[in-house]
Amino acid sequence: MAFNLTSSPFSVSQDSHLFCISSLVPSHLLHLKPPALNFPLKINPKPSVYVTHISLQEQPQTSNSEISQNPDEKTSSSSKSYIWVNPKSSRAHHLRKDSYDFRYASLLKIAKSLDICDPLEADVAGILETLGGRIVEQDAAVVLNNMSNPETAPLVLKYFQKRVKLSKEVILYNVTLKVCRKCKDLDKAEKLFDEMIEKGIKPDNVTFSTIISCARQCSLPEKAVEWFEKMPSFGCEPDDVTYSVMIDSYGKAGNVDMALSLYDRARTEKWRLDALTFSTLIKIYGTSGNYDGCLNMYEEMKALGIRPTVMVYNTLLDAMGRARRPWQAKNIYKDMLNKGFEPSWGTYAALLRAFSKARYGEDALNVYREMKQKGLELTVVLYNTLLSTFADVGFTDEAVEIFREMKDSSNCTPDSWTYSSMITIFSCSGKVLEAEETLNEMLGAGFQPNIYVLTSLIQCYGKANRTDDVVRTFDRLLELGITPDERFCGCLLNVMTQIPREELGKLTSCIEKANSKLGHVVRLLIESEDIEGEIIKKEAGQLFNDIGVDVRKAYCNCLIDLCINLNLMERACELLDLGLTLEIYTDVQSRTPTQWSLHLKSLSLGAALTALHIWMNDLSRTLENGEELPPLLGINTGHGKHKYSEKGLAGVFESHLKELKAPFHEAPDKVGWFLTTNEAATSWLESRRSNGVAAS
Repeated sequence: MAFNLTSSPFSVSQDSHLFCISSLVPSHLLHLKPPALNFPLKINPKPSVYVTHISLQEQPQTSNSEISQNPDEKTSSSSKSYIWVNPKSSRAHHLRKDSYDFRYASLLKIAKSLDICDPLEADVAGILETLGGRIVEQDAAVVLNNMSNPETAPLVLKYFQKRVKLSKEVILYNVTLKVCRKCKDLDKAEKLFDEMIEKGIKPDNVTFSTIISCARQCSLPEKAVEWFEKMPSFGCEPDDVTYSVMIDSYGKAGNVDMALSLYDRARTEKWRLDALTFSTLIKIYGTSGNYDGCLNMYEEMKALGIRPTVMVYNTLLDAMGRARRPWQAKNIYKDMLNKGFEPSWGTYAALLRAFSKARYGEDALNVYREMKQKGLELTVVLYNTLLSTFADVGFTDEAVEIFREMKDSSNCTPDSWTYSSMITIFSCSGKVLEAEETLNEMLGAGFQPNIYVLTSLIQCYGKANRTDDVVRTFDRLLELGITPDERFCGCLLNVMTQIPREELGKLTSCIEKANSKLGHVVRLLIESEDIEGEIIKKEAGQLFNDIGVDVRKAYCNCLIDLCINLNLMERACELLDLGLTLEIYTDVQSRTPTQWSLHLKSLSLGAALTALHIWMNDLSRTLENGEELPPLLGINTGHGKHKYSEKGLAGVFESHLKELKAPFHEAPDKVGWFLTTNEAATSWLESRRSNGVAAS
């Protein structure tokens, strides 16, 4: 049996910045070659010496051939320095004790003891005294390199500084800094650096790269940038690995220009880039809204042969979610699975946000179910995101199921937004009892209703024609000290289009309290039958100029609907004309040589009926003026249905056109389109004119 009296080189982490402790050992020992062996065997009792590599960075370890500058160094590699020893020899045990393997194992035990001892000089000294009096610089480096306690490491460094003759004291500081990095203790790392400077020890590249990576691991990119920019003042030139790390740090610190500049240089000089750097670059482009840039970074990474990580995929999925590109999120997720990656919680969260933002209800529901199958818990924010989406797409039953599961989960408690979404869902579905029960549950949980909840309740009571409850809810809003916003007033206005004429006065008073200008216009419409149309247009025009652009169409639609309900077609026409003049409505009509069309998709039912009335009158005037109609006439109502109802504008218009005996028929190949020919339309319009029937 042979005993290997030397140890193969060891590496304690996979880093790219390596330094060689061989400089601590006399050079004549490093290049000793084992003598030719002639029996009887004569064993040299001195321990064999080998080169130890201790890493100080995070990147993959450089190979020995890249580190060594001496072609003869391979002769000192202990992996090839074997001496056969007779196991029966009385000296075998002593020879093993003299090997550095034995020494190294004892140094590891000491490092572990130092990690768990109290951070007191006496306790540290008590452990290190077991090393005896013959301590070499390599022993100190090995002990510190294998420690992970930033409290005791500086005391260990101090002990060795007093007792060991050091040729390169910066090395011991570097391995001590590495202990701070392991524990993400940037404060202690910075104090060690200050101590180095006070003692006149010049830091090297490894010193800075260790502190920079420590700041990076502590999620302090600004600190990483600060230390990187100190390097030139100490005569240190960053290498390509440090530069690559700084792309990530500058990006996270918000200095996008510097990050992108370094990346351009990296491509030119072919630096080694890692997946984390690309993750940051994707995030940079995503934050700036350059979503094509995100995809380009992903493709460049693959072209460079860098394997994506789950973090890269998650960052990319998140960017596609913000871009409202759920189809690309699907493709990226499929690519991730095909490459054998297991989705993380962050993957599912990014997918859920992407599908929810795009209102892909079915896809969001599938992601949720897959998460539950894998035992992954959602946060309150993700639950709220999902429920908000279901409120928008009308997934009432699914929302009720998820709300119940949320309350049954051990780590999630509904908050005010959760209850708000559920009340919105029940309100849009006209489920008054469920909405009220959820409100009571919300109050029992200690949450007061906000303006969104009260807006939803008003909508719910309006659908149920419970006008008194609408007024009661409005009064409650005022009691809570909440100022009605434009959306709330729009909801009140919408309820007015659904209730009987005799109850309009109750809500007119509420609207006047909430928005005096809106209340004034409403009162003019419902009470002043003889008022001139120009006055209505003037007052309504001032109202539209004062409110937000996002609610102008909703207000105009509701006012026109109110006029239609009150059989005030002329005023409805005046309001529609005002809406066209102010470009609240655009592209309602289109004309080509072969077809004239009326586009009603963005209009409410009342506004659509008003637009039809005006269009038919325009067609009649065209014939009266002796002009011909085009070969084809079309009405586009769109084919969508309301998310909480089976009704759609197309269905209502089909019935209305039949009542008018209009020759428009639904096109079999164009859903939502009603078409007729020149001849049929002309015949119908002339018959109406001869009978004295106005378009309606």
